[in-house]
Amino acid sequence: MKIICLIGLLIFASLRTVAQQEYINSYPDSIDKKRLNTAIGIEVGSYLAGLSFLNYIWYKDHERVPFHFYDDSKGYLQMDKFGHAFGAYRESASAYYALRNAGVGKRKALIYGGPIGLIFQTPIEVFDGMYEGWGFSWSDMIANTFGSALFVIQEAAFDEQVFLMKFSYSPSIYPNYHTHLGESHLERFFLDYNAHTYWFSGNLKKLTGSEKIPSWINIAFGYSANGMIYEFENPKYYQGEPFPDLERYRQYILSLDIDFTKIHTNKKWVKMVFKSINLIKIPFPAIEINRVDGITFRPIYF
Repeated sequence: MKIICLIGLLIFASLRTVAQQEYINSYPDSIDKKRLNTAIGIEVGSYLAGLSFLNYIWYKDHERVPFHFYDDSKGYLQMDKFGHAFGAYRESASAYYALRNAGVGKRKALIYGGPIGLIFQTPIEVFDGMYEGWGFSWSDMIANTFGSALFVIQEAAFDEQVFLMKFSYSPSIYPNYHTHLGESHLERFFLDYNAHTYWFSGNLKKLTGSEKIPSWINIAFGYSANGMIYEFENPKYYQGEPFPDLERYRQYILSLDIDFTKIHTNKKWVKMVFKSINLIKIPFPAIEINRVDGITFRPIYF
């Protein structure tokens, strides 16, 4: 699954941002060449590392074929598309903040850092188009573009991210039905889309204009899906036995969240921790809507 590459790049991007960034609104007035060279070096290095991973590890056991396309727009009930958008959003954010922290002006940082998510993920699509079992996916490209654009448009219009894209993971029951979703906990983290939820976490104070609401409280809109074994449909038989008729359905979730970058602290290590975990949606009570169970209250949803 390409989501493995995306999450790997995302984790690295998050750590990179933490190491280079102070508070988001505190930037140098002039370019710090050392910081700028470091930022560029890390961007180029991570880009080349990603390409090398794809070329020498990811595709090594797959036959190279003429360039072709693949329509996976309906696969995994679009969970893969949310993963692409999330990866592109976070990679663009990381690159932008690294440039701003090096003293690059807002406009240039948006021009050069904003598209990084799309730039990082486009080679994945090109490689997919050249190997058997995959194909160049226009729906993936649309999702990648959306993720980077979501960051750039908000930063250009509001000088901040009113809506953050976040991720949460909670192990599902579905790997118990089929090893296709992974046998180890690590494999299941990457392969089981049923366990993933993607969030748009919006700043309540900014959205409502109320000064009484703490700036770190967010309202979060989540999307997930359940009942998925294979990409488009579930198997009819497994290990010679009829496979359970699992219902494939989408989930829409409303919850609260915390924007840790809005919590003031003078301790540098606390800032680093806050920034590193801010891509994760914090567990909170939630209201879930789906066509199987209707409207359901979840005491804790993660």
